[in-house]
Amino acid sequence: MANDLEWVRRLRVQVEGILDRLRPGLVMDGGNVELASVDEEGAVSLLFQGACATCPAQLATLRLVIEPALRREAPGVTAVVPAPA
Repeated sequence: MANDLEWVRRLRVQVEGILDRLRPGLVMDGGNVELASVDEEGAVSLLFQGACATCPAQLATLRLVIEPALRREAPGVTAVVPAPA
């Protein structure tokens, strides 16, 4: 159990770093993204903020930009989903 918690903590740190690198592009358009959770299975839940919260391209940004970067740079990520608002 402790090993699982440590693994989730390390994955969360990796994901936060990747999001920090991607964030300027979102902020330029008046939006942002926040890490809501990472579970023991590697599923990442993201909360879109600002203009991103209501943007029609939100899902495209998630699937075409954010998810590929997270899966490529943080191999423990198994899924990336939007958090309920």
